[in-house]
Amino acid sequence: PIKRGDKVLEITGPACAILSGERTALNFLQYMSGIATLTNKFVTFTNNGRTKVYDTRKTTPGYRELAKYAVRCGGGANHRMGLYDKALIKDNHLKFVKDLTAEISEFRKKYKNISVEVECENIKQVKQALDSKADIIMLDNTAFENTKKMIDLIRKSSRKEYKPEIEISGGVNLKTAKKFARLDVDRISIGMITHSSSALDVTLEITIK
Repeated sequence: PIKRGDKVLEITGPACAILSGERTALNFLQYMSGIATLTNKFVTFTNNGRTKVYDTRKTTPGYRELAKYAVRCGGGANHRMGLYDKALIKDNHLKFVKDLTAEISEFRKKYKNISVEVECENIKQVKQALDSKADIIMLDNTAFENTKKMIDLIRKSSRKEYKPEIEISGGVNLKTAKKFARLDVDRISIGMITHSSSALDVTLEITIK
């Protein structure tokens, strides 16, 4: 944590080298610090001891590793790095699926160590996700009252041998994140922490000795 006016770091060396690398170094530092700062705001707002703040894959091309590192520095967690480390079945995928339970069962035979997450926008889809025993059920772009109803259904359907994680996502901001966190869900994923964070104001000041 830093406050306005703090010295973040100090470097020494030839003036030409320092000035040549100034803009690039500041770009990285400002970009990543902005992500870490916004992430930490969300973490502070949703700090109920249970709900974790996650990022998404909405990152600038080529910067994903850096952006997700910055999220961790801000106290958040990484959702997934790509399409290879978790199966996320979204609304567009569901349109092609006739039997979700069968599809997920077949997937698990091939990929035993990869968790399966299903994105749901209504009660019907939540029931499908529960029947298929999805590891994570994401409630996406749903109003607060509808979200609450779906969470109640998931918790009533949970058993000792099957208890899916609950994730809230879709257009979450600082105000709604605090409200959703009261529902005591496992995770809230927020795209804006990587795609809409403001760069931190950092400058380089030269001191000649």
